[in-house]
Amino acid sequence: MKILVIGSGGREHAIIRRLAADRPAPELHAAPGNPGIAQLASCHDVAVTDLDGQVRLATELQPDLVVIGPEAPLVAGSADRLREAGMTVFGPSAAAAVLEGSKSWAKEIMAAAGVPTAGSVTVTALEELGAGLDRVNPLGDVPYVVKADGLAAGKGVVVTPDRDAAIVHAEAVLTAGGQVVLEEYLDGPEVSLFCVSDGTRVVPLAPAQDFKRALDDDEGPNTGGMGAYSPLHWAPDGLVEEVLEKVARPTIAELAARDIPFVGILYCGLALTSHGMRVVEFNARFGDPETQVVLERLTSPFAPLLLAAARGELAEDTQLDWSEDAAVTVVIASAGYPATSRSGDPITGIDEAEADGAHVIHAGTALNADGMLVSAGGRVLSVVARGTDLADARTRALSATERIGLAGSHHRTDIARRAAEAAAGTEETA
Repeated sequence: MKILVIGSGGREHAIIRRLAADRPAPELHAAPGNPGIAQLASCHDVAVTDLDGQVRLATELQPDLVVIGPEAPLVAGSADRLREAGMTVFGPSAAAAVLEGSKSWAKEIMAAAGVPTAGSVTVTALEELGAGLDRVNPLGDVPYVVKADGLAAGKGVVVTPDRDAAIVHAEAVLTAGGQVVLEEYLDGPEVSLFCVSDGTRVVPLAPAQDFKRALDDDEGPNTGGMGAYSPLHWAPDGLVEEVLEKVARPTIAELAARDIPFVGILYCGLALTSHGMRVVEFNARFGDPETQVVLERLTSPFAPLLLAAARGELAEDTQLDWSEDAAVTVVIASAGYPATSRSGDPITGIDEAEADGAHVIHAGTALNADGMLVSAGGRVLSVVARGTDLADARTRALSATERIGLAGSHHRTDIARRAAEAAAGTEETA
């Protein structure tokens, strides 16, 4: 099987790494890829925003399957263009990807499908802000949740107890020509669940939890994700089936009823609140860095699963196999991230980090003119390790992380700590 993966980040590296583990291994291509991906696949210099180039490349390669990783080309219509060119594509159409591209439209779909979610108000003008905040935060309930309606690479959300800070973020989005979604705050731990869909049927992957704040103990600004782990031993029994019945299947059915079949990954971002499970957000693709730990534990063949979904031939009773091991990933971010990111800093120590069994996923890397590996983005690397339990996995991941050199970089040291302590009986909650 020949597979072309569109993308250049950590998510795509994790996808390609898992595809390469299938037997027989498929012939892998990436556009544009990155230095880590280049060790596993043939990389082609076609940008994720170059839809014409993607069509030309696919026409030349004639892959059995095209997998589109990032949200931006999906929302721009990459899957549509490739399907029009005769390709079999794993990734939703532009119409279906609006589920991620517009939070207000996603709320409309959730309401029509009866999906439990936070109460919200969409604001399009500055003069509507005050009343909107009062509606979703009655009696001054905090924190305030303000989301940019469109794509924001995981950084368009502000959760703050400070009303002035909430207004500043909302005003910045509105002044830039966007609109904002104001939501009621959902208490309780968050869970990410990826669901593979062929437009009609849905197969869930294993749940994971990620960490959005930049610093330990959930301090600092929101980011695209600083680490993740799986499995979630603390999650209630029956959670996955509840999400399928109350969220994923109704959403896929509602889209199908609107003649918008969703083929790809429906990412369900969930909060397990004191009032029950609620959807925080939908994404239209694999999440990063959760993909790194979820696919690390998947032992079933991966390529046939994606191909069956892309062809509309998914068996809903598909039972996937998972390793009993735990997986933890720690993200190494560049100096200044998330406010800024510094590029061009040399990266060292990857071989040493991988010597003890961890592996390093490239998210924002490049080769400079001298062929040296350097940073090229905000989240630069994702160090992934498996262990017999979460404590073992996080120890391995953190030990490997410490071996990597990147000037000015930072990473969290508490990924999966509370969950590991809870599993060991030294903490009460995850």
